[in-house]
Amino acid sequence: MPASYLLFLFILLDFPWYALASRLQFGQHQTTPFSKSSIQAKSITRELHSPNVKRNNLNTNSNGSTFLWLLQDEYSGKTFFENFTFFSDKDPTNGQVNYVNQSQAFNLGLAYVQDDGVVIMKGDNTSWLDQGIFRNSVRISSYAQYTTGLFILDLNRAPWGCGVWPAFWTLGSDAWPQSGEIDIIEGVHDNEHNQVAWHTRDGGGVFAMKWDENGIAIWSFYRATVPKDITDGSPDPSQWGNPSAALEPTGCNPLEFFYNHSIVFDITFCGDWAGNSYASSHCPGTCEQRLMDPANFVNATWSINSLKVYKKQSIKGQIVNAAFIHLPFMLTTFRLTMLAISLTTFELLPCL
Repeated sequence: MPASYLLFLFILLDFPWYALASRLQFGQHQTTPFSKSSIQAKSITRELHSPNVKRNNLNTNSNGSTFLWLLQDEYSGKTFFENFTFFSDKDPTNGQVNYVNQSQAFNLGLAYVQDDGVVIMKGDNTSWLDQGIFRNSVRISSYAQYTTGLFILDLNRAPWGCGVWPAFWTLGSDAWPQSGEIDIIEGVHDNEHNQVAWHTRDGGGVFAMKWDENGIAIWSFYRATVPKDITDGSPDPSQWGNPSAALEPTGCNPLEFFYNHSIVFDITFCGDWAGNSYASSHCPGTCEQRLMDPANFVNATWSINSLKVYKKQSIKGQIVNAAFIHLPFMLTTFRLTMLAISLTTFELLPCL
């Protein structure tokens, strides 16, 4: 082979394509430059061994095409709240909550990032209230909107307690329920009488939601059972076993009825679910009485290490070795206390 060809081949193989791909995928939610979300892959006969490059798991669609899950957005650390807007209107679920705006949340200590990068959001747990007064809390929505994706939440703690109603969910931009809703974590009260009770263990946990043309599926993992492909930053849902909940595409197209979703975290109190179910919850008194004492809400806190959103990237062409991209993925060690959730309800009204 001529020396000029060898030099050209060396340049192709040695160029930091992973860095270029990272730049194209990140930024202000720019549209990927690849036509039809496809990488035109060429045959590669040499494997890269750079310590800064990781092999991404190749997946196969039902039609035989090949794809990767590539990191699109990461929400973590000091910049976490820069990517969210604070909702401060009346709670549409009739909760006895006063959602505060961003400046109020920061000033009141209801939203902040710890020195170790852990993101905290919580309901007020310091103020005594007269009966009938609503308690301050937070609800945030991502500026970015998604139609499909793989959402992986690395969680220390989710809010719980009598009268507490937390949720981690996605919501469409149209008037509800026209573009759908996906509730990934949602629960009320104190663990014992939820639809699903998850008593979390030392080490923490991860929640994952996959949304593509094949449907919507949810997984949850204790720290000790988190798949290595997640911790390596190259998630492969096909290796995770059966999901905790799943919505099949038959009769309810996940791309037609679910689209343009923002990511939402919130903590409300009482309301349509926690309030209406309070009498049968084995919690003391009434929900309105419970709301008065701040000590009842010391566990009404989100503690988040990171939320990562991966994009399904199809690959066209012959592939001899796996595609590579630099996707650093750091998961910290943490302790996860008791967490009550009702795993994954899918709002199917637009499909009816």
